[in-house]
Amino acid sequence: MAVPKRKTSKSRRNMRRSHDGINNVQTVECPACKAPRIPHRVCPSCGYYNGRKVMDVEEA
Repeated sequence: MAVPKRKTSKSRRNMRRSHDGINNVQTVECPACKAPRIPHRVCPSCGYYNGRKVMDVEEA
């Protein structure tokens, strides 16, 4: 079984984890209703995707 020859330093460990941070959610403006939405997803406020209505949204 493979065993590490030396202890991994804090610097090397943290450099390896540098890409694991949480990023902000990207949003774009919906062309139909101008509400913010996640790219490549159906707009939760109007139900449009790619220029056509694909989901019925109940207005509160």
